[in-house]
Amino acid sequence: MSDNAVLQMNNIRMRFGSHYALKGVSLSIRRGEVFGLLGQNGSGKSTMIKVLAGFHQPEEGSEVILWGQKMPLPLNQMDIKTRGVAFVHQHLGLVPSLTVVENMRVTALGRKNPWFVSWKSEGQRVARLFAEFDLAIDPFATIAELPPVERAFVAIIRAFEDLRASDAGYGGEGILVLDEPTPFLPAEDVKRLFSLIRSIVKTGASVVIVTHDIDEVREITDRVAILRDGELVDILDTKTSERQTILDTIVGSRIDAFVKTRKAEARPAAVTVRGVTDGASPAFDLDIAEGETLGVTGLIGSGFAALPYLLCGARKGAGRITLSGQVVDLAKITPAKAQMMGIAFLPGDRLGAAGVGSLSVTDNITLPVLGQHLKPLGLDRGSMAREAARLSEIYDVRPPRPEMMLGSLSGGNQQKVLLAKWLQIKPKLLMLDEPTQGVDFGARQQIFKALDRATAQGTSILCASTDNEQLEQICDRIIVFSKGRPVMELKGDDITRKAITEACFYSDTHQAEAAE
Repeated sequence: MSDNAVLQMNNIRMRFGSHYALKGVSLSIRRGEVFGLLGQNGSGKSTMIKVLAGFHQPEEGSEVILWGQKMPLPLNQMDIKTRGVAFVHQHLGLVPSLTVVENMRVTALGRKNPWFVSWKSEGQRVARLFAEFDLAIDPFATIAELPPVERAFVAIIRAFEDLRASDAGYGGEGILVLDEPTPFLPAEDVKRLFSLIRSIVKTGASVVIVTHDIDEVREITDRVAILRDGELVDILDTKTSERQTILDTIVGSRIDAFVKTRKAEARPAAVTVRGVTDGASPAFDLDIAEGETLGVTGLIGSGFAALPYLLCGARKGAGRITLSGQVVDLAKITPAKAQMMGIAFLPGDRLGAAGVGSLSVTDNITLPVLGQHLKPLGLDRGSMAREAARLSEIYDVRPPRPEMMLGSLSGGNQQKVLLAKWLQIKPKLLMLDEPTQGVDFGARQQIFKALDRATAQGTSILCASTDNEQLEQICDRIIVFSKGRPVMELKGDDITRKAITEACFYSDTHQAEAAE
């Protein structure tokens, strides 16, 4: 172990049944660096983190050396925490109904159990801690009231406080591990998060960040380890590595981005929406042609994200939608009625609203078509498993084991399962909310091709997203929202990342000026 290394993981091997998730991976983390873990979905990144966190017991011969001391395996979760290693997982581990200060206090109660807590003093302490990092977060606001980026800040500062409180004497010079902290954040909030990470590194701490985003890796990390199929492929200096070099190393061969052939000709509307509103924003109209991919976007809070929820009855609104000659009042529509009309909706909350992590791939993927697998005495589990296996092969779900729990798959493979779940019914309108958050580059291209095949068969797609690169790749037309209503349309050659970004900020600024 080098003098500058604070953590070394040697020959980490991890197997689930006959499948090796890690095949002898070795990494070392240096003091005061931001170290990235990058790879496609299922490459072993999260498994590596879970070994370090003590969730998984690696095979014999694996070795973890922390602060120069060899650790017994499996790692004890409390022991690793008191030795100056803190974790922030993708779902943050915050209790939405509790206040910021109560969430911050949870880990302190694990260290000591005082008979009395002065919440006023605790609030002042938390406010001072936030002020160290130029954060203006109300300690007495509930987590549910905070925007997503501030929730991430709370979780990260709480973990950093754990580093300071570690009884091993490392103070701020600990190791902060961030497992996919950015997939649900817009670009401007990612920049704020990175600013916080840089501030933490200045204290002497090391940061390990797991992500799928190559541009984020190049911006925030010093070095990046690239995993593929459970093996360490390379460790690169990100400041001197080109984007394409990193991408090719991840995939193992050159992979080109999906390029959509946009439908330029005018076509009649297959879906018409009239007078739609959530009650707080102005009513507006919208048309989507058969086989068209329409993107809706804008700055956070501009109102575009609510549209698919209003159209399927997941959120109450007003107006009417017409599809295949059937007119439905949006005040009366329900998700079940929307599905009967031929509307499918894939929410962004993958294991909350979109799928059930504790159920198998088979159960998730066959949910909309259970009627096709009924026998006189109940469900035909055999036919369900065969159909799930067939769809898993078509959509390249890895590993191809439909009996696995959905929650045990990587994010990209979860999304492939959920997309297959809805595309198998050939919906007339498919609505997507941030469909590729936390999905690696290769899986994104597979998803884009699947969506393109669906539009070629006549499905209309409505995609709500802040991912301008994604919108540029898949959309025939884009509508930009501001102050709860559409204000600008992009189509044809105007659909570029730069143009989308400029339209979002221009529209918001223009609306603000017009209101003055």
